Amino acid sequence: MHIGRYKLTALETGRFYLDGGAMFGVIPKVLWNKSNPADERNRIELALRTLLIRDDKHCIMVDTGIGENWDEKLSDIYGIDHSKFMLKNSLASIGMSTKDITDVIITHLHFDHAGGATYVDKDGSIRPTFPNATYYIQRKHYEWAVKPSLKDQASFVGEKYIPLYEQGKLKLLEGEVELYPGIFIKLSDGHTIAQQTILITDGKRTLYHPGDMIPTSSHVPLPFIMGYDNFPLITLEEKKSILSRAVSGDWILFFEHDPKYPATSVEKTEKGYRAGKPVGMNAE
Repeated sequence: MHIGRYKLTALETGRFYLDGGAMFGVIPKVLWNKSNPADERNRIELALRTLLIRDDKHCIMVDTGIGENWDEKLSDIYGIDHSKFMLKNSLASIGMSTKDITDVIITHLHFDHAGGATYVDKDGSIRPTFPNATYYIQRKHYEWAVKPSLKDQASFVGEKYIPLYEQGKLKLLEGEVELYPGIFIKLSDGHTIAQQTILITDGKRTLYHPGDMIPTSSHVPLPFIMGYDNFPLITLEEKKSILSRAVSGDWILFFEHDPKYPATSVEKTEKGYRAGKPVGMNAE
């Protein structure tokens, strides 16, 4: 897919599993299980998908996947699976490596979005996965992530991202910004404080990456809000605004966790908003 000067590619980095009830909040299982069937442990399959944005000078990655340095217990709890997809393999399939990435926009620092930002080398030191890149996160979110609440502290694994800050690789942003021409970082506070969402537009065509505001195509309908969200009523209002603009502007929505669809259009019906036609974004 191309938008203006940029080529956009969805890169698969793995799969993992989370509790279906937590993923759909107050929505009854009889509804969400139709589109996202649960396994024997009530978990649903989720993608670990990154968005690659390229032009002649920049190779920008949005989020990093979950990474590979997890112990056996957590790997089992979350069903972390790299048997089919790995970040390095996905990059290699388009003739790239981690050294080619110039910028990494992290939507938020939950382990499934920032876990792949670093790795442990042979000496046991934590190193940036993308050695030539500048990483971007909101200051307000970073401050929350290093001192999270009891509700969401399990979602943050400081050893995955604090070294980036200590090594001077993590740039703390102050609010919304146009990072590069046509690439806008917007803020969302429902899922977690100061989550970064990304809007890419050339004035005619627009793609919006909502992060975990709308993690899968099944979460497009307004009431479908995760139990993980710290402020679900804020999420609801954010979705109302974004989905209205998406329909009127014919936007494409990118889904980081949808196991089937990297992106779709958005439709509004008598019953409300829903995901529309799938849009192809996989590596060529």
